[in-house]
Amino acid sequence: MATKPPLKGVLPALTTPFESGGAVALGRMRENVEAYNRIGLSGYLAVGSTGESVLLERAEFEGVLSTVRDATAPGRILIAGTGVETTAETISRTEFAAKLGYDYALVGPPTFFKPALTSDVLVAHYTRVADAARIPILLYSVPQYTGVPIEVDVAARMALHPNVAGMKDSSGNVDRVGAILASVPETFRLVTGSSTTISSSMVMGAVGAILALADFLPELCVALYDAIVAGDAQKALDLQRRLIPPTRRIVGAMGVAGVKYAMDKRGYYGGPVREPLMPLSEEQTKEADRLLATLMPSAVSA
Repeated sequence: MATKPPLKGVLPALTTPFESGGAVALGRMRENVEAYNRIGLSGYLAVGSTGESVLLERAEFEGVLSTVRDATAPGRILIAGTGVETTAETISRTEFAAKLGYDYALVGPPTFFKPALTSDVLVAHYTRVADAARIPILLYSVPQYTGVPIEVDVAARMALHPNVAGMKDSSGNVDRVGAILASVPETFRLVTGSSTTISSSMVMGAVGAILALADFLPELCVALYDAIVAGDAQKALDLQRRLIPPTRRIVGAMGVAGVKYAMDKRGYYGGPVREPLMPLSEEQTKEADRLLATLMPSAVSA
């Protein structure tokens, strides 16, 4: 297996753009990635939670992965979200990503049969995927969406597998991040998906972040990461505090619709969400406008 670039830095969890009629807008996806290429991002996650992954058909999944791969500048890390409900389909999607040249597969757990999803079941599922995959896999814990957290024991057991490279933890629970990192080898790379805990997670040993916030505020996310790496504690603290309101209100409270609206205001293409998700209300758009104008007034379009 070819050596993959080490997971680190800031990667946006790319949105999936749609036309007004509902079709995936692959041309818009290309334009967004080409714009992001000009910023100091480490790479991209395609078809994650912010990419409305559970609302995409298989052919759409393949189209998005192909477009992102083709638009990505050399030297960037490419991660594909491949986890679905069945082990076999997860393996199949991971193989497709491998054929395209993706560096990692981000694999969320099955979620529907929650009472049956014990630690042993999850370990068996992830082991089968990791055994079959031709690229390293990353565990993905986002319990606020799935209701199935990747517990410390599962992470510790899977970290021993030679084809499990690390994990994305989006729980926002820094204690959990610390407990996981204390239970795994140093080679296990953990990134946070919570933009309110970038600094504290990296103090614990996380190596970066995969963020919805980086879809519309990539410059600030990269600046925070750079300040942490440089040891500039005051700058890192200032930036981390600035990112808390848009994270809580736009990403958290407004969800994918809020992220896409903010992207439109920042000059990227956000566009509509896919039903059953709904667009923002007028009150929400006004709140988002106020937050964005406070953060980066010169960069927010009228």
